[in-house]
Amino acid sequence: MRAFTPPDWSAAREELREAMTGAGWPDDLIRDAELALHELYVNAFKHGGSPSPAVVVVLSGGDRTLRVCVCDDCPTLPEPRACADPYALSGRGLHLVRALTHRFGAETRTRGKRVWFELDLAA
Repeated sequence: MRAFTPPDWSAAREELREAMTGAGWPDDLIRDAELALHELYVNAFKHGGSPSPAVVVVLSGGDRTLRVCVCDDCPTLPEPRACADPYALSGRGLHLVRALTHRFGAETRTRGKRVWFELDLAA
């Protein structure tokens, strides 16, 4: 049996919520951003390339666009899975991120990868 300690993403979630609330983002987009961040954070933790991956979250953007990047040490870029089995316990996270955000992508870095999403504040 293997012990599994889930990641504590509460600090990243709180920082995201404070930044978006302070900038006047509506609650529905804040909730979408929190869920998208959660999916990317858990993926980085599960597939980050080491037993205890160092997951880094970077928030950036201007007045009307928010960009959230989640970085880990694994260079393998994520690929959304085909969700053929509606009862599967995993495989929907990247589909959720794509549905909840305006843009989504991934890129390799010198060490590892960066997976990101963007949200736009409606005019």
